[in-house]
Amino acid sequence: MSDDAVLWLLGDQLNPDLDALADADEVLLIEAHGFADRKRYHAHKLTLVFSAMRHFRDDLRERGHDVTYVTAPSFGDGLDEFLAARPAADLRLMRPASHGAGERLRELVAARGGSLELLDNELFWTTPADWREWTDEPDREGAGPDAEREPIVAEDGTAERRYRQEDWYRHVRRETGVLMDDEGPVGGEWNYDDLNQETPPDDWEPPERPRFDPDDLTRETHAWVRERFDTWGSDSLDAFAWPVTREEARAALDAFVRDRLPSFGRYEDAMAAGEPFLSHSLLSPAINLGLLDPREPVRAVEEAYGERGVEPGAYDPADDPAGGGSGATTLDAFSEGVESDAGADDGDDGDDAGGTDPAPVPLNAAEGFIRQVIGWREFTRHVYREAMPELASANRLDQSRALPPAYWDGDTDMRCLSEAVGHVREYGYAHHIERLMVLSNVALLYGADPAELNEWFHLGFVDAYHWVTTPNVVAMGSFGTDVLSSKPYAASGSYVNRMSDYCASCPYAVSRTTGEGACPLNALYWDFLAEHEETLRGTGRMGLMYSHLDDKDDSELAAIRERAGAVREMAANGEL
Repeated sequence: MSDDAVLWLLGDQLNPDLDALADADEVLLIEAHGFADRKRYHAHKLTLVFSAMRHFRDDLRERGHDVTYVTAPSFGDGLDEFLAARPAADLRLMRPASHGAGERLRELVAARGGSLELLDNELFWTTPADWREWTDEPDREGAGPDAEREPIVAEDGTAERRYRQEDWYRHVRRETGVLMDDEGPVGGEWNYDDLNQETPPDDWEPPERPRFDPDDLTRETHAWVRERFDTWGSDSLDAFAWPVTREEARAALDAFVRDRLPSFGRYEDAMAAGEPFLSHSLLSPAINLGLLDPREPVRAVEEAYGERGVEPGAYDPADDPAGGGSGATTLDAFSEGVESDAGADDGDDGDDAGGTDPAPVPLNAAEGFIRQVIGWREFTRHVYREAMPELASANRLDQSRALPPAYWDGDTDMRCLSEAVGHVREYGYAHHIERLMVLSNVALLYGADPAELNEWFHLGFVDAYHWVTTPNVVAMGSFGTDVLSSKPYAASGSYVNRMSDYCASCPYAVSRTTGEGACPLNALYWDFLAEHEETLRGTGRMGLMYSHLDDKDDSELAAIRERAGAVREMAANGEL
């Protein structure tokens, strides 16, 4: 960089090992907080973002970087303050992930007499050029605001070009060599999802969630958030345990690979009452903040499989007391390792913490996690780039109902919904099946506006950013467009009953579709299919569902319609 060059890093680019930092003598961080004045975000999300930024500032300074940290209502105000003192500064910035943000920030800088160069974003494994090579399409994002472009998503939500995650996933595995050998994919199969759909037995307990007790800076930040902003969800620090530093993020990765990965795959799609985390990695907030490079968890899981790997499905955590429950390694048991080894370069990964050898890593667990990162996270980021801005407003099913009050207060007798919303309110988190098959599914069947549901996710989840939620919520969860999925992910109560223990303690009867006390999902599901038959019949793999709908006579359909109407009315009135 030139003597006047300044590297500007955003609040989701908090990695001290970036190549862009290697020769940066000066770093600019702008803590813009006006966005949190305009919307009610979860208190834990704001605490996490602002605390991570402030810790990153201090970390960079300890590493010898000259850091200018500006606190302002907006980026424009922050740039005013910075450029007033440095009018000749040459700013450089990794291209933001959110649509159009790079161009908007470049315009802000130019309007103040400065210049801004956009660099490749190092915090994704694959680049736009990699995507273009796979799709054989021109560069849409970098074409500039005045370039002519045909929208991929039409006004009615129909996609002019459709992308399929499985094809992309296999391409990335081939290109990166992840879980590959000379003959192809390790184990002979690309995908072991069929082995990742079990529910744990009643007496199984997952390994304890790693906790990182808030330090003085996080406590100070949280107190400021509570006083400064109107938030929703829990505003207590008791349940806050997210990593806010690079050191803590690496310790969280170590804990996942050592303790949770073995049982992750088998129970990946399960839901259990009172268990918001199960064996999920809980790494998405750290990855999306930049505290972890996505290559790190993928390579760590691949290495763990290389050292401790067994055949798909060969390890059953329910048969191993060290794989969960009272025999699990807790944070207290390896707290000294977290203090001394996190981020260490001595090669000691702490596998003997707690005095027991770590459990085997079945291939279905390793592959399932890796698919989440290089298969899904990278895929949805590129689909977002290609399909915006039309993706954000896509509404193929023309659904417009306001979200029921239960999404905000969690007050509902539906056990599945109260559990999922409760997890979001308490932790700013729910795992991927709760997100898709409960929170999105209920909203889809109810008829909620996809854009409103997208905003709810964005406000409530600690790992949520516009580029994250929009393809997942609008496209996949709401079927606002078929750009990345061929059918809606709609399900009745039978799916929830199969994948959870919620229905056993729910006052609604999952075995019934109509009448008072029947599971709301059942009537909503069949009514949803009937209402959108013209759009959905013949779509993707919907033929079997509609064959079952065809078996219902007029009187049964009328009863379903009546029950669905009653359910929607109760939900809208906060009485469900």
